[in-house]
Amino acid sequence: MKNGWLRAALLVIGAPGGAFAQSTLSLQEALAQALQNHPMLMVGEQRINAAQGQQRQAALRYNPRLVLQNENTRFTAPPPFPYWKDTDSFVYLQQTVETANRRDLRTGVASQQVKRAELERELTAKQIAARVKRAYWIAAGAQAVERLLGESRGNFGKIIEYHEARVREGAMAEADLLRVRLEGERLNVAINAALLDFQRFRIELFREMGRTEFPEVTMGDPLDGAAAPPVVADPDRALEERTELKLGRADIERARAALRLQQAQARPNVDALFGYKRTLGLNTLIGGIQFDLPLSNRNQGNIETAAAEIKVAEANLAAASAVVRAEVTSARRETEIRQRQITSVLIPMLGQARQSGEIARAAYLEGGADLLRLLDAERVRLETEILYVRTLAEYRQSLAAVEAAMGIMP
Repeated sequence: MKNGWLRAALLVIGAPGGAFAQSTLSLQEALAQALQNHPMLMVGEQRINAAQGQQRQAALRYNPRLVLQNENTRFTAPPPFPYWKDTDSFVYLQQTVETANRRDLRTGVASQQVKRAELERELTAKQIAARVKRAYWIAAGAQAVERLLGESRGNFGKIIEYHEARVREGAMAEADLLRVRLEGERLNVAINAALLDFQRFRIELFREMGRTEFPEVTMGDPLDGAAAPPVVADPDRALEERTELKLGRADIERARAALRLQQAQARPNVDALFGYKRTLGLNTLIGGIQFDLPLSNRNQGNIETAAAEIKVAEANLAAASAVVRAEVTSARRETEIRQRQITSVLIPMLGQARQSGEIARAAYLEGGADLLRLLDAERVRLETEILYVRTLAEYRQSLAAVEAAMGIMP
C-alpha cells in the first residue's frame, strides 16, 4: 500500500512552483532601455546632425572675391620708368550672383535629406522595438518551459526516492525503479536543453537591446497575462503609418527637388565685378560681368539622371507598398490562427491532459494502474503544458508582428 508521502508527491505534480529571488525585466523596461541607449539610434542621431550641417551649408551664399592686380611693371631701362605713373593697378571685388533661384532649390534638396535622415532613425527605432518584442517573448516562452520542467523534476524526485525505498524493502520490483530512474534522466536531459535555450534567448534579447552586458534576469511579463487589445490590422492605415513608405514618399520628393535644382544648374551664374583702377597716374573705376555661354554643356546628363531617379523612387514606393500589404495580411492571419489554436484546441486539450493525469495518479494510488500508465499520463500532461506555453509565446510574437506591420511605435 502506498504511503501518504507518495500521495502528496503525486498530487503536486504540475502545480506551479515557487519563484526564486531574481531581478525581473518587463517588456516595457526592455523597450525603454533599447530605445534610450541602442548604438544604432546614436548613429541615426549623428546622421541627422550631418544632414543638418549640409542643410546649413547649402543655404550659405557665395563669398565675394577680392582681386589685387598690377600690370605693366618693368625692371629694365632706358627710358626711365616711373613706377607710380607707368603701371596699371587694380583693386576690385568680384561677386557671384546665383540665378534661377538656385540657392533655395539647393536648400530644398538638403532639407529633404534631413527629413530622410530623421525617418531613417525613426525606422531604426521601430525595427529595434520589433526585434526586442520578439526576442522578449521568445525568452519568456523558453523561461516558462524551463520552469515547467524544473517543477516536474522536483516532484518526480520524490517519486524516485519512494520507489528506491520500496525496492529496498522488497515490496516492489527493481524493474519499476529502473523505469522511474530512466524517466528521471530523460527529464534531466530535457531540463538542461531548456535551460540552454533560455540562456541563449536571454542573451539574444540583451543583444537586440544593444547591451554589452548580459545580467541574469527573469522575464517579468507572464505569457498568459492580460495583453493590450490587439491592433486592428488595416493595410490602408499601414500604408500611411509605415516609416518605410514615408521614406519612399520622401525619396520621391527629394528626387523631384534634385531635378528642379539640376534644371536650374543649366542656367549660368553671373559674376559681377566693381572696383578701382589707376593707370597713367589717373584714378578710375572699373566694372563688368562674366558668365558662361551654355553652348554644349547645358547640364543635360545630370537632368536626365535626376528624372530617372524620380522613376526609381516611384517604383521603389510601389514595391514597398505591396510588401507592406502582404506583411499586414500575413501577420493578421497568423494572429487569428494562433488565437483560435489556443482557445479552441489547446485550452480544452490541456484540461483533458490534466484530467487524464489526475485519473492516472488516483488509479495508481489505489493500485488500479501500473507504473507505465502513470508515467505515460504524466509525460502527455507535461508535453501538453509545454505545447501550450510555446503557443502562447508564439501568439505574443504574432501580436508584436501585427504592431510592426502596422508601423506602430511603442
